[in-house]
Amino acid sequence: MLKRVTLVLFCILFLVGLSFAQTRLNGAGATFPYPMYSKWFSEYHNAHSDVEINYQSIGSGGGIRQLAAGTVDFGASDMPLNDQQAKQIPQPIFQLPTVLGSVVPAYNVSGVSGEIKFTPEILSGIYLGKITKWNDKAIAAANPGMKLPDRSIIVVHRSDGSGTTFVWTDYLSKISPEWQSQVGANTSVKWPVGLGGKGNEGVAGLVRQMDGSLGYVELIYALQNKITFGPVRNAAGNFVKASLDSTTAAASSAKITGDDFRVSITNAAGREAYPIASFTYLLIPKQWKDSTKKGAMIGFLNWMLDSGQGMVTSLDYAPLPKEIAQRERSVIQQIR
Repeated sequence: MLKRVTLVLFCILFLVGLSFAQTRLNGAGATFPYPMYSKWFSEYHNAHSDVEINYQSIGSGGGIRQLAAGTVDFGASDMPLNDQQAKQIPQPIFQLPTVLGSVVPAYNVSGVSGEIKFTPEILSGIYLGKITKWNDKAIAAANPGMKLPDRSIIVVHRSDGSGTTFVWTDYLSKISPEWQSQVGANTSVKWPVGLGGKGNEGVAGLVRQMDGSLGYVELIYALQNKITFGPVRNAAGNFVKASLDSTTAAASSAKITGDDFRVSITNAAGREAYPIASFTYLLIPKQWKDSTKKGAMIGFLNWMLDSGQGMVTSLDYAPLPKEIAQRERSVIQQIR
């Protein structure tokens, strides 16, 4: 009798254990969308307790390397991979846009009242090491009447491989032939000047700590850390500050064809377009050996395009344009 009761209890416990079994997906990559991904993965787990998604915010370069090494199920990058880069990953991948965000010139200059405006020439000049003082004539000309200090500019950039860096340097490459020829656009570059901080968090921390500093961070990191950031003169000649509306305006210039979502929207045309904006991407294998993980990934991606897009504005990201989201749905159906 005791053995029978024990067996019954064992079966019950085994079945309970099965009901709570989880499918775990592991990903790594961009810090740019990390606040959004963190919320999404948590909310998705709350709605689907059998799926847990772990994500390491280590930078786009790190995420690409881990996906190539097969140590994660998916990667994340703000830089769309070109054909040659994609071939470094053993399995074919889809590059799926998830949200839109902006990279802002965040600064810490005590004693200055009002927002400092930045032109393309100012930003490229500072990062090339040619503009070294806050009262430089180029900055003064863009900010008439503003009392600017005779203080050295402390330039801050990313120290790790970063999609945020790609967005920033992609913009600088478009607006400065000198930057394009000497430095170029990539997740990691040889910086002419500056101090390095790891992650958006590290750059934000350095800017917040050092008077006279200027760095580039994703919009939400500037807002969360209460760091001042200024408007940037766009391709139409207007000074535009990063916001949901101005980021969405930049996306209107995107030319997507077929299933290829790789596109740059920095220095976009349009009166209201913020010029340093970008899509950010999940790098999803086209074929999965584990059917359970494949089902969990497909389920999340479809949820992301439905419920997930409704959450993005609360964290100061811009949702995907509807036509791009619709294209993605057909691509997701091709995952095998």
